Amino acid sequence: MSNLTLYRFTLSGHSHRAELFTSLLNLDVNMVDVALQNGEQKQADFLKMNIFGQVPVLKHNDDVINDSNAILLYLAQKFDANRTWYPEDITVQAHIQRWLSVAAGLVASGPCAARLVTVFGAELDHQNAINIAHTLFKTMDAYLQNREYLVGTQPTIADIANFSYIAHAPEGGVSLEQYPNILRWLNNVRKLDGFIAMPEKKAGLLA
Repeated sequence: MSNLTLYRFTLSGHSHRAELFTSLLNLDVNMVDVALQNGEQKQADFLKMNIFGQVPVLKHNDDVINDSNAILLYLAQKFDANRTWYPEDITVQAHIQRWLSVAAGLVASGPCAARLVTVFGAELDHQNAINIAHTLFKTMDAYLQNREYLVGTQPTIADIANFSYIAHAPEGGVSLEQYPNILRWLNNVRKLDGFIAMPEKKAGLLA
């Protein structure tokens, strides 16, 4: 039995980041589905693993790691012997951290929030989230014009952290058609050995 367990919700982009990266690293992982719709993540047993009551959570032996970006950092440094996903060069790490911040900031308040409204019925300002997403995407599309990946010439955890919610932005009413460089970048990630997709959900969760 694997000594890695990932607590996830399959329609969560945060969970998908972690699950995708375990697949890219070819790790044997026990997947445990958490029923968010039933509030399982707020129960006492789960709160012992994550005081914020959120997925994903990674358990590795005695280590319990919360937060999708923290999980990416942990896995990259624990299991990538060649250190290609999170290189040891400090300058490269700084650039990766910048994109992890984008994933936790503008991606979360833009395409992620827009999708929360349409897929999960969240009471958020949908138009504001759409506007944030398009502002971000215009910047990213220009940035990616002569780049295959977000940092350097090889994929890093920066790409994994940002992929899921951007790829599924149309589910939140945010079209990607006018961003050819983003579409090309998304396809570059999809072509990686071990890639797994997040399930599509275009209607309300309970529909």
